[in-house]
Amino acid sequence: MQRLRRLMLLSSLIMVAGILAVFGVIGYRISTGAEKAPLTDNTVNLPKGSRIVSTAISDGKLAVTIENDGVTEVRLYDLPSFSPRGSLTLKPER
Repeated sequence: MQRLRRLMLLSSLIMVAGILAVFGVIGYRISTGAEKAPLTDNTVNLPKGSRIVSTAISDGKLAVTIENDGVTEVRLYDLPSFSPRGSLTLKPER
């Protein structure tokens, strides 16, 4: 009976240590958080005479929809660096 109690105590201590380790990792990740990018001032040049139709931010990217001479274009920029990530040009069929 004494041996069974020791085994149960050992098993309980291992389980408590595992739970504390899991909560410790969760607390560490919450407290450190994601790396914050420094705020920067940037200028994105658009074609002359174009107008911005809409903007959207999602998943770390900025989507800017512009219209220039009847042609609609969606440009994607990376938010931390504002570097161009791609574009999509929508032209009407003629």
